[in-house]
Amino acid sequence: MQNIALLTDLYQLTMMNGYAETGTADKIAVFDLFYRDPFGDTPFAVTAGLHQAIEYIRDLRFTDCDIEYLKSLNLFGDKFFKRIKDFKFTGDIYAVREGEMVFPYEPILTVRAPIFQAQLLETALLNIINHQTLIATKAFRITKEAGKPVAEFGLRRAQGADAGVYGARASIIGGCVSTSNVFAGKKFGVRVTGTVAHSWIMSFETELEAFRSYANINPSNCLLLVDTYDTLKSGVPNAITVFNEIKAKGHTPIGIRLDSGDLAYLSKRARVMLDEAGFKDAKIFVSGDIDEHIIVSLKNQGAKIDAYGIGTKLITSAPNPALGGVFKLAGIYENGELVPKMKISDTPGKTTNPGFKTLFRIYENGRAEADLIALRGEKFDCEKPLTIFHPVETWKKKTFTNYKIEELSVKIFENGNLVYTPPLLHETVSYSAVSRGKFEGEYTRLLNPHIYKVDLSQNLFDLKHKILNG
Repeated sequence: MQNIALLTDLYQLTMMNGYAETGTADKIAVFDLFYRDPFGDTPFAVTAGLHQAIEYIRDLRFTDCDIEYLKSLNLFGDKFFKRIKDFKFTGDIYAVREGEMVFPYEPILTVRAPIFQAQLLETALLNIINHQTLIATKAFRITKEAGKPVAEFGLRRAQGADAGVYGARASIIGGCVSTSNVFAGKKFGVRVTGTVAHSWIMSFETELEAFRSYANINPSNCLLLVDTYDTLKSGVPNAITVFNEIKAKGHTPIGIRLDSGDLAYLSKRARVMLDEAGFKDAKIFVSGDIDEHIIVSLKNQGAKIDAYGIGTKLITSAPNPALGGVFKLAGIYENGELVPKMKISDTPGKTTNPGFKTLFRIYENGRAEADLIALRGEKFDCEKPLTIFHPVETWKKKTFTNYKIEELSVKIFENGNLVYTPPLLHETVSYSAVSRGKFEGEYTRLLNPHIYKVDLSQNLFDLKHKILNG
C-alpha cells in the first residue's frame, strides 16, 4: 500500500502541532469510531475496511517529501517536525471483525494511543471504514433481496480508482459472488466475471455473426448479450441459433444477458423461448440500473432471472452517499487514571458515550437478541440473569436467563505491534455470512426494519448520567 500519511484534514495536523506546543502530545487518549443514523438510512451495517485500515496504520510514516511540503505551509513548529520525522504508531487498537453486523453508536474501532498519534488517524480511518462499510452494507441489502448470485459491475461508475477497487472487495464481503474489476480480482483473489459489451455486437455486420464469433472463441463461456437491437425478435432467436450450433459441437451454453428494457417482461418471454428451444438450463442474467428496490419489484412481477450484474447503484450506494461515521474522543489518561470525556449536544443523537468501551452481543437459542455497549473490563456471567434497558426510555427492559454473550471487539494492535492476523477474504466472507445469519429477518428487512436493541451496561449508563448531571 502506498504511504498516505498526508491523507488527512489540515486541522488534524494543526491540533497535533498544538499538542506538541502545549506539552500534551504524549497524553494517552481513547477515541471511538462509530456511525450515527440520523435519518434512518442505515439502521444496520456490515463492517468493512479493517484490512486496509491495518495496512494504513502499519505503514504510516512521513517521508522527507511530506515533511518538506508541510514546512512550506509555515503552520507548524519545530516540536511538531521532530515528532513526525520518525513517526510510528505505538498505541492499541480494538475493532470488530470485518463482515460483522453492527448498529448505530456501537464502537466499530477504538484507538488508545498518545493523542498526537491518535488524532492523525481520524480522517484516514473514517475515509476507509465509512466507504467500505457503506458498500458492504449496500451489497448485503441487494444480495439479500436478490436471493440469486450478484456480480459487482461498478468500476466505471465508482468515485475514483480506489473506490472501485476497495468497493469491489467490500461488495464481496456484503454478499456478491464476483466482480468485473480485474485489478480487484488480482489484488484480493476475487472471482472475476464478464463477457462482451454492445460494442462487440455492433462491430460486426450482423448480430448473428457477432454471436457466432464470440461462441467460437469462447464455447465454454457462452453468455450472449441479446438486447443490442431487438431482444425478442432477433437477440434471443439468434442466441438460440448459436446455442444449437455449439451444442452440436458438445458444448453447453451458459445463457443470455439482458441489459435494458422491461426486464420483467423480457425475462419471462425469453425464458419461454429458451425452454421451448430445449435450453431449460440456460441462465438469464440481467444488468442495468438495478438496486434492491427494483429487484423486489422484478420478483413481484414474476421475472425469470437467474443472476444479476449491478454497477452504479451498488458501487455508489445510491441513494445514500455516506455512512455518517465519526471519530470521537472518549477519554484521556491523567496520572494513570482515565478521565472520561463526552460530547454533550442539544442534538441528542450527537451526544457521545464516554469511557474506554467494548461491545457485547447477547444470543438466545443461537439468535442475536441485543447488543450491549459496556466499559472495557466488564464481565457478564451467563449463569446469572442479565437485565438490559433502553438507554433513553429506561422503562423498556428485557431480562435474559438462558443466554450466551460474546465480546465482539478484538485487539488489533498492541503497543504499535500488529497482534491480529487478518483473515483471507474468503474467510471474512464466510464469517460475515454466519454473523448475518444469526439475525432474524425483521431486523434487516428492506422496509420498516424492526429496531434492534442496543443498550448501555449499567456501569456505562451511570457514568454517562453522572457527567450529564454535572
